[in-house]
Amino acid sequence: MNPQETSSPSPWRLSVAPMLDWTDRHCRYFHRLLTRRTRLYTEMVTTGALLHGDQPRHLDFNPEEHPVALQLGGSEPQDLAACARLAQRWGYDEVNLNCGCPSERVQRGAFGACLMAEPQLVADGVKAMRDAVDIPVTVKHRIGIDKIERYEFVRDFVGQVAEAGCEVFIVHARNAWLQGLSPKENRDIPPLRYALVHRLKREFPHLTIVINGGLKSDDEIAEQLQQVDGVMVGRQAYHEPWQMAGWDGRFFGEPGPADGREAVEARWVRYLEAQQAAGRPWPQAMRHALGLYNGLPGARRWRQVWSDHHLKALPPAEVRARASAARQEAQVLAQARHVA
Repeated sequence: MNPQETSSPSPWRLSVAPMLDWTDRHCRYFHRLLTRRTRLYTEMVTTGALLHGDQPRHLDFNPEEHPVALQLGGSEPQDLAACARLAQRWGYDEVNLNCGCPSERVQRGAFGACLMAEPQLVADGVKAMRDAVDIPVTVKHRIGIDKIERYEFVRDFVGQVAEAGCEVFIVHARNAWLQGLSPKENRDIPPLRYALVHRLKREFPHLTIVINGGLKSDDEIAEQLQQVDGVMVGRQAYHEPWQMAGWDGRFFGEPGPADGREAVEARWVRYLEAQQAAGRPWPQAMRHALGLYNGLPGARRWRQVWSDHHLKALPPAEVRARASAARQEAQVLAQARHVA
């Protein structure tokens, strides 16, 4: 093991990005079966939804999810402070302000990536939250907006928000185009410019700088950790979840909770059974775990069984038995074809 890969004590060394419609409490519980140390984030929750909506629905989580952070979408300092208090009351380990989402819905609410054009407003929000709570207040943002590609833009944003007391910046190494691109296109089309994030760390060595955007392999993560304090992984972690099973060992120097995919599946099925017993449909949670066997023979058949809507009324343990049998049958057929 490379000692440099486990030398940093930063709580933000490795994290899974907040992803709308994906990183709900079920997803986070599943990820925690694979890695104990990786920091997990909620989907973005707007201040309005928390202050005027169903707070338990948005805020409840399982104790096993720690360390877990609540990501907020909002811009009014008073509202952000009130929501930060809720986050602390519910037991979150961190509250994170979204300054990176480019969607039109978010822009209409005057928050997300458009806040990068108003660093003083972000600073006011950060200060209000820091005055309200003891847990860390962090900011997730882009390196620029629209055609503003000067390093000085993101440098000045970070500098001004840091003056308000923010010590942790999670930087998506792409610009956000506020017009002309969908949120999906904003994750792929603006070019990645990791060098700007590395430069931020050099210029602000006292801050925790976490890089996000396009990183996939463990070797890529390790390479980035030579330059910054942490790496946040998004879609790769969701679509290839078994990769996380090696993160505790490689990046934190300690054994992870995973002792084989079948053992993880067994623990996950117990969670699904608890959901069913509580009157919650287990397929809503199961969708997050469909990549567990990716890359292995029979994975497709296993996914097909778990996704079969005709089976959704069955107990999860019975569906698991059928899925395992289908996977093993597919493995045998694959081996027979290979021998032939």
